[in-house]
Amino acid sequence: MESHPSTATSVPAGEEWPERAAAALDDVDRAIIAELRRDGRMSVRTLAEHVHISRASAYARLTRLMEDGVITGFTAEIAPAKAGLGTSAYVSITIEQNSWRQVSARLREIAYVEHFAMVGGDYDVLALVRTPDNAALRHVVLERIQDIPGVRATRTWLVFDEARGQGAHWSRARGVTRAAGEGRWIRGGAGGGKTSGWS
Repeated sequence: MESHPSTATSVPAGEEWPERAAAALDDVDRAIIAELRRDGRMSVRTLAEHVHISRASAYARLTRLMEDGVITGFTAEIAPAKAGLGTSAYVSITIEQNSWRQVSARLREIAYVEHFAMVGGDYDVLALVRTPDNAALRHVVLERIQDIPGVRATRTWLVFDEARGQGAHWSRARGVTRAAGEGRWIRGGAGGGKTSGWS
């Protein structure tokens, strides 16, 4: 049987969902994102060399991508267990109608809640919790999350193993066209060689 979103995710009367227009990205923007996804510590000079644009243009594009909210920050990725967070779990949360904003504000304040999202289906919110041990997980779920006004019920799934997927492919497509003010790209050769560059 098909699942339907709970009424807890409905929009309050008189309010509208905020517009979420995607930023317009060209091939150079995507190449910048691909490089920074591979190495977030890369200098702007190296980044400019890798995507074949000037350093000034790289600075300008990085600034725009951050101002547009496409790039939201630079951070280190850690191995949770090796960093002392040996217990991970997904916690589904059922909330009262129209309580999302209040619940989400309180979830942001709880330590060890790494990520959460409003979802459609049998539950309203799905949270990823990483704690040092089961006792800490129990505290987070039973004494912190369930204590939030508007939370009706929770269900917890322990994570036994996990892996990262590929995510979006941001790499520059072959045969890129001109980016305004940034020179001309030469198309990739018939044999697939990397012949792109400034002309």
